Amino acid sequence: QVQLVESGGGLVQAGGSLRLSCAASGINFRINSMAWYRQAPGKQRELVATITSDGSTNYADSLKGRFTISRDNAKNTVYLQMTSLKPEDTAVYYCAAIRLGSSRWGQGTQVTVSS
Repeated sequence: QVQLVESGGGLVQAGGSLRLSCAASGINFRINSMAWYRQAPGKQRELVATITSDGSTNYADSLKGRFTISRDNAKNTVYLQMTSLKPEDTAVYYCAAIRLGSSRWGQGTQVTVSS
């Protein structure tokens, strides 16, 4: 059974930082690309960042320099380090495991940034 469990969300003041984690089980983590998405109230889900099986990363242009995606294959975990948070970063953050065009999703973790 595939499980992706996000954690680390919460309430933070603008300018603060959070690190999200996503622990995966039931998949061959090492060969999956992993991604973080987010969905703000009333908006479509948008891509935040991706990391391939060999560690190559890609970011939404608007988030470059503030967010960092990383992975620990020994722990089957992907991380999202978020810095200089803004109220517009408020959203539910989801991780996804991607392999051969198929995606598996976690349940999401809420991030709320207060002004």
